[in-house]
Amino acid sequence: MLFKTSSIYTTSTKHLLHKKSLINPAFNLLAKPISSLKVVWRKDPQLDHAIEQDKPYKICSKVVKEVLNEPGQVIPLRYLEKRRERLRLNVKISTFLKNNPGLFDVYNDRIKPKREPVRFVRVSHRLRNFFEEEKRIVLENEGWIVSKLCKLLMMAKDKVLSVDKLVHVKREFGFPNDFLVNLVPHYPNYFRLIGPPEEGKSFLELVEWNPEFAKSIIEQRAEDEFRLTGIRMRPNFYYKLPPGFFLRKEMREWVRDWLELDYISPYVDVSHLDQASQEMERRTVGVLHELLSLSLFKRIPVPILGKFGDEYRFSNEFSSVFTRHSGIFYMSLKGGIKTAMLREAYKNSELIQRDPLLEIKDKFVQLLEEGWQERQEQLKSQREEVKKDRVLMAMRDGETDEQESRKGIGRARGQVIAVTSYADLE
Repeated sequence: MLFKTSSIYTTSTKHLLHKKSLINPAFNLLAKPISSLKVVWRKDPQLDHAIEQDKPYKICSKVVKEVLNEPGQVIPLRYLEKRRERLRLNVKISTFLKNNPGLFDVYNDRIKPKREPVRFVRVSHRLRNFFEEEKRIVLENEGWIVSKLCKLLMMAKDKVLSVDKLVHVKREFGFPNDFLVNLVPHYPNYFRLIGPPEEGKSFLELVEWNPEFAKSIIEQRAEDEFRLTGIRMRPNFYYKLPPGFFLRKEMREWVRDWLELDYISPYVDVSHLDQASQEMERRTVGVLHELLSLSLFKRIPVPILGKFGDEYRFSNEFSSVFTRHSGIFYMSLKGGIKTAMLREAYKNSELIQRDPLLEIKDKFVQLLEEGWQERQEQLKSQREEVKKDRVLMAMRDGETDEQESRKGIGRARGQVIAVTSYADLE
């Protein structure tokens, strides 16, 4: 039998779960191997749409990054055109530039002396103004960025992470491009770089443990609830399946019992736990929840999370957690990439748990929308000009026809007069 689950907010499970245990005393579901518990993946159109609606923003960001990485931040347009497939652009670069005015300036210059001038692409003045805004926002939120970086290190088993891996996820967490150069050295009490960067074997190590940072989003939520209501709630996950999603009875009972287990903070040492134990599953879910909560969009591609499997003690099949706990996570397959999403952070397709650093994205989207508006006005002006030209052409054609008609009438009258005159002569 299938069962449609309702929201389970595990603040006081006595009120949210059945008072009478559904577990058969002779058969404890929690004793079953976790790998044997299967939940069929089900598409969530609204969360998929959340990824889809950010697509124009991400494509534009990729092209901007491509130009910024060039010497002098300029590139011949034809060179950029050759990279179109890698950038996943489905239009020509020239079309992209027309559709997104305000990002770049196009000008003519020579690649080499005595060569014919070619078209170059460079960052526009408006885009440079955006970069200044970005610096301001990063500076205002530097403390939050530092705490994020500390949290990532504090969850790692040796309090150390590869620099290459951190650089790879900097956009997911909103770290500035130069955070290793202009941020990390300013906080020697928290961070220490180890190893030569040029060999790709450098690591970032945590120097000092800050107890304030060792508090998960879930634990902080429980404390906030206590301050507001005066009722102390035990930390736990917010569990809610989307409308129309069903769990089989066995899995439903397993989830209820699993939610009754004690919350395990992602910041505690779990080296003594068995990798296949329920407690380790609980801790893995806690780490993934915390990572997604710290990310900008509350979603991270699963392959990126997999790169940190050793540091965060993930099993080889850790991605099955996202379907097994479908009331906490959603794994989107949009764009052919598995992306883990935090359900509680979204309402329908809108992100409701917003990171302060998302102001940078808002500013960039504003710049894009201004350009799109300009493009629409240009197209509208062009359509009006074409319409006017057609009207003028129609009027000219009408005047020409009228003139030809008059000439025809004049010739006809002349012929009549001529005939009449000839008749008179007769």
